[in-house]
Amino acid sequence: MIARAVMTGIEEIRRNWGWFLVLGIALIVIGVFALIAAEIATLASVLLFGWLILIGGIFEIVTSFWARHWSGFFLDLFAGLLYAVIGIMILAHPVAAAAGLTLALAVLFLTSGAFRIGAALMLRYPNWGWSVLDGVVSLILGVMIAGGWPESSLLIIGTFVGIVLIFRGWAWVMFALAVRRLPHADEFQRTTTSEQMSSPV
Repeated sequence: MIARAVMTGIEEIRRNWGWFLVLGIALIVIGVFALIAAEIATLASVLLFGWLILIGGIFEIVTSFWARHWSGFFLDLFAGLLYAVIGIMILAHPVAAAAGLTLALAVLFLTSGAFRIGAALMLRYPNWGWSVLDGVVSLILGVMIAGGWPESSLLIIGTFVGIVLIFRGWAWVMFALAVRRLPHADEFQRTTTSEQMSSPV
């Protein structure tokens, strides 16, 4: 029963492999566009981020009034108002918000790189050299971002978004091609049955 349910799910995925392929190609195309027009992609990402924070703040405010008899009402209301104000500020000043997010990325790369290098050198776990290399790359990226800040603020986020979309799209393309090569449910069932019959008891 469980095997049949699993095979039904696999068969459903195999039948829809084309949609996964289309999704992957679309993400790659959008990612390439984001790399070519990094400034537009940065502003679009920042505006989307601002709208998400604003909408989240509005929901937080509404939820706090639904539970206004709760002891944490004022804290919940304050958090919602804070989110809403930050969202409005991001939407009103997307370029300044991009500069702030870019600086936060630089700090993130610098601190995480230093932490990875330090942890690898202290713990010396298996293949710790790769963690050191990862940390060094993060440090270099952090220094490059911080060195070009704030002039490069409109390029960094869009470039990163483009790279992520391209790699994500490529992963979906590879997944679709792998799923396409899966056997049909009846072929898998026949193969399994013949192997069971031929195996010694």
